[in-house]
Amino acid sequence: MPGTAVQPDPRRWKALVFISLAQLMVVLDSTIVNIALPSAQHDLGISDANKQWVITAYALAFGGLLLFGGRIADLWGRKRAFVTGLTGFALASALGGAATNEAMLLGSRAAQGVFGALLAPAALSLLATTFTDAKERAKAFGIFGAIAGGGGAVGLLLGGVLTEYLDWRWTFFVNVPFAVIAALGANFVIREPAGGRNRSPLDIPGVVLSSLGLISLVYGFTRAESAGWAAASTIALLVGAVVLLASFVAVESRVRFPLLPLRVVGNRNRGGVYASLALAIIGMFGVFLFLTYYLQVVQGYSAVRTGFAFLPMVTAFVVGSTQIGARLVNRLPARALMAPGFATAAVAMLLLTRLGVGSSYPGVILPGLVLLGLGMGTAFMPAMSLATSGVEPRDAGVASAMVNTSQQVGGAIGTALLNTIAASATTTYLAAHHAATPAAAHLTQSHALVHGYTHAIWWAFAIEAAAALIALTVVRAPRPSAVRIASSSDTPSDKAAEADQLPMVVH
Repeated sequence: MPGTAVQPDPRRWKALVFISLAQLMVVLDSTIVNIALPSAQHDLGISDANKQWVITAYALAFGGLLLFGGRIADLWGRKRAFVTGLTGFALASALGGAATNEAMLLGSRAAQGVFGALLAPAALSLLATTFTDAKERAKAFGIFGAIAGGGGAVGLLLGGVLTEYLDWRWTFFVNVPFAVIAALGANFVIREPAGGRNRSPLDIPGVVLSSLGLISLVYGFTRAESAGWAAASTIALLVGAVVLLASFVAVESRVRFPLLPLRVVGNRNRGGVYASLALAIIGMFGVFLFLTYYLQVVQGYSAVRTGFAFLPMVTAFVVGSTQIGARLVNRLPARALMAPGFATAAVAMLLLTRLGVGSSYPGVILPGLVLLGLGMGTAFMPAMSLATSGVEPRDAGVASAMVNTSQQVGGAIGTALLNTIAASATTTYLAAHHAATPAAAHLTQSHALVHGYTHAIWWAFAIEAAAALIALTVVRAPRPSAVRIASSSDTPSDKAAEADQLPMVVH
């Protein structure tokens, strides 16, 4: 009955360790293989035309199946989905590390994506249902948000170290101990709250339409990066994605047990979070790509040194998430942290537009990375918490999957869109500047690359500013202490009356 105290899980902080470890493994895998790709391509004889599939196979499976993975977590139970995802991810990683040919490597990457799509929403929904006290929830999401946002940069460093000092295969094998420890810990420590499963029949048309639509969307942007926006294949994939996803929405509005209940994304606050988060990721992923190329190609950094160059951003992200976002999330409305956070990231982009061929790391790059980390860390924590708050327990998996989908699709769009913009600007610069000697040609090439990078970073600045504007104007949730949250002991009418109140606090 309302007012009944719900006792927190005494092992919740131990559970956070294993949930965070699994999240770190998934996030690391999104970048760690990039550094090892040239060595793997050489050893396995992968052609230049096919090397992109080492990255694309993972992205398509992961991005395309996230909603399905979230629904399976709701159906099976988050703990079972979490352990199953970890087990499958470990086996797929072991297969990749032991690959003797191209087919084995690509198959392992696709399998990693499949199990990652099951694991990621299960991890986030476990966090959302395990931590229900407002202050504890803030701390837990601060830690989780720091890992989700900074883990990609750590992957660049770890990938460089493993590839340079051991072997590229260790970028796969390193996942196995992560997964084993997290799975064992989850089995003994994590306790899923009762009554949170959604045992409704699976929406097969929704699964097919959403999976094909998201795969077509992610692959369309991937093709745009390599074949160009005007290519027939790019246009066909993007048009197909629009048709499939529009059909998905139409089906979901009519079926009795939808894969993605429209109430999850129809809520103004949640919808604002998904949109602003996707835009913010577009800008951040693009800058990751450009700075990695800038440091290695223009400045001549090694892979390891490049990874270390990103560490200040990771540190700033952790500070923003755990010391700013987590401390203020219960005192301020979410938009009061998200909008300034994304705006700070936009200022970071503005600083990075000053890049030149001979720019110093301390003078230009370091301030930009620190501001980017602080801004995104501050914004990520309340965004991830708000996106999974106020949903019915049976919808926790799909709500969490939408957070991951926003990030995955945003990353795919950011990489393709901004890279295409940069490449076009570089080509234009080279056409207008002719070099008379080989030495001058090399310098002109460097100037052209940097011109392309800064041109695209201006776009990233505008995108981050748009994310800040959406967070400020669309997200209207009050601060948590101003909202009474439904617990599992409330009556159905109580829950229905409070379904759209955000964020969730247990009384």
